[in-house]
Amino acid sequence: MTVNQRKHPPCFGDLETVFPIGEAGLRQTPESCMICVYKTECLRKAMAEKGGITVREEMVDRAYASGAVGFFERWSRKKALAGRKQSQKKN
Repeated sequence: MTVNQRKHPPCFGDLETVFPIGEAGLRQTPESCMICVYKTECLRKAMAEKGGITVREEMVDRAYASGAVGFFERWSRKKALAGRKQSQKKN
């Protein structure tokens, strides 16, 4: 039996392991995670936790820098994400 058939591997849900920042400054899933049967569930768990909000903030900042969203859209999204961070701290 392999690790994937018994239980979750130790890296399960660890954002910096399953979705690290690559050489180009963008996040990408490493090749070693592509063969894991838990890859989708693992990434969802990692994104559902506090680190996921940080990733979403990075996405908003990149969209603003590229001109895909304007100032007020960026402000609105960042404010919503900050509210989610606060509610996670309370729980």
